[in-house]
Amino acid sequence: MITPGKTDIEATQAPVDTPTLTKADLAELLFERLGLNKRESKDMVEGFFGIIHATLATGKDVKLSGFGNFTIRRKAPRPGRNPRTGEAIPIAARQVVTFHSSSKLKAVVQGELRLAEEFE
Repeated sequence: MITPGKTDIEATQAPVDTPTLTKADLAELLFERLGLNKRESKDMVEGFFGIIHATLATGKDVKLSGFGNFTIRRKAPRPGRNPRTGEAIPIAARQVVTFHSSSKLKAVVQGELRLAEEFE
């Protein structure tokens, strides 16, 4: 059934509620599930992300088994264009971080694989 005022695509898509998982949420989960105190939990989360940041900043890739890979991709300089004025502008060479999910993560997201109860 199509709701008046909605396109066919909007009417067939289920509403998606995607709350954001924050560092504070992760620290709270460590506190609740592992029994660490709140300060230790916060420090552990900050340390984890600090290691990822530092590793990527040195140009090395980060591989998290069963989750995915963060890789550094080098983009060559190229000509660009200001969309407002049409003026040609050079875009400098740069490095970007890309993420490629593992097949296990993809399967969990697609509902083909169930996480262990302890992680839910």
